[in-house]
Amino acid sequence: MRTLKIILAGALLATSGFASAQTLQELAAEVDRAVREEGKLNEQREAEFLRDRNNQRTLLAQAQQELANQEARSDRLKNEYDVNERDLAELETVLQERMGNLGELFGIVRQASGDLQSALDDSMVSAQFPGRGDFLADIAQSKELPNVAELRRIWSSMVTEIAESGKVVRFVAPVERANGEKQELDVVRVGVFNAVSNGSFLDWDPSKSRVNLIELARQPSARFQGMAANLQDVPSGQAVDMAVDFSRGQILRAVVQSKSPIERVQEDGGPVGYVVLGVGLLGLLLCFWKFLVLYSTGGKIRKQLKTDTPDKSNPLGRVMGVYADNPETDIETLELKLDEAILRETAPLESGLSFIKVLYVIAPLLGLLGTVVGMIATFQMITLFGTGDPRMMAGGISTALVTTVLGLVVAIPLTLFHSFLQGKSKALIQVLEEQAAGIIARLAERHG
Repeated sequence: MRTLKIILAGALLATSGFASAQTLQELAAEVDRAVREEGKLNEQREAEFLRDRNNQRTLLAQAQQELANQEARSDRLKNEYDVNERDLAELETVLQERMGNLGELFGIVRQASGDLQSALDDSMVSAQFPGRGDFLADIAQSKELPNVAELRRIWSSMVTEIAESGKVVRFVAPVERANGEKQELDVVRVGVFNAVSNGSFLDWDPSKSRVNLIELARQPSARFQGMAANLQDVPSGQAVDMAVDFSRGQILRAVVQSKSPIERVQEDGGPVGYVVLGVGLLGLLLCFWKFLVLYSTGGKIRKQLKTDTPDKSNPLGRVMGVYADNPETDIETLELKLDEAILRETAPLESGLSFIKVLYVIAPLLGLLGTVVGMIATFQMITLFGTGDPRMMAGGISTALVTTVLGLVVAIPLTLFHSFLQGKSKALIQVLEEQAAGIIARLAERHG
């Protein structure tokens, strides 16, 4: 009885949710019903667990069977792979034997394709036909024998390149201007040698990915630029003179990079070069001034020779005036007075000539000074950097040579001008001496 009460009390606590039970009998009935339902639920759960356990055993058996099948398939494929490797090695041996000379021919075709691709890419014709050598890269890298169509295409590319190298063609292509701007311009191509646009020479740079024609930042002389302009403006079929760079741009690039005489003086002459030029300019101005003086004096003397009336505005007139002022003087005294007058007129005629002589003597000495300065700079570079790079010594050597040339260029014309002016001055002095001697002779004849 006590046990029943405890069970009922536990059931009552466990089923506190059965609030509808009014009596113990009703509560017992509900508890009994709940126990039966819970039992059924447990039985259902147990049945599901047993069923799942059986399914897991079945899946395990299936997985083990699949593993065994895959292992068997792996062994079979491995055996097939080994067999295929042996067959492939045998077939390759047979292929090499049957190819014979075709293998050597294949290597030659691949090498020729690579060389031809490089030649086409470097050719200026590719500016008109971009991408024409792309197929050669596939042939050069292919591991299969080329077919007849590919061989004919290689032959056609070679013949086309030869034909285009002898044509003068006009076409439109992108050009990179000297200021960096990219434009579509009319281009005239002279074979594979030169290309011009708007009167300017173009350079072909195959390393550029987008624009290969580049306008040279520095153009050759105006004579060659005029040829380029005439070539672009001439009608089709008409002949015109044109300079052709047979080295395909190398000579043109070297020409435009070479310095002009003015640039050499500015960059390589240095201070000594400017001093030499200053001496030369001063000498030329002095020669010009002296030439004008002698020319003017000579004209006045020639005019004086046409009249016996002395004009004291010129040297000869002043010499003749000595006799006119002293008509009764004896011969010895008059001769001395004439000599004095000639000496007085000689100094103005010869003034400046000695200074010009000094200038043409100084000029080569200044050039020699520049040579020494340039060689000192060269030896300093050799001391610092050695003789491994000749370009390090080029600056000093260039200074030495440029200053030497400037000294000679200044000295030679000044020497010639000095000789000419000195001869002109001596000729005028000789006229004065001849006229003075004539006066003395006439006077002596009259006294005799």
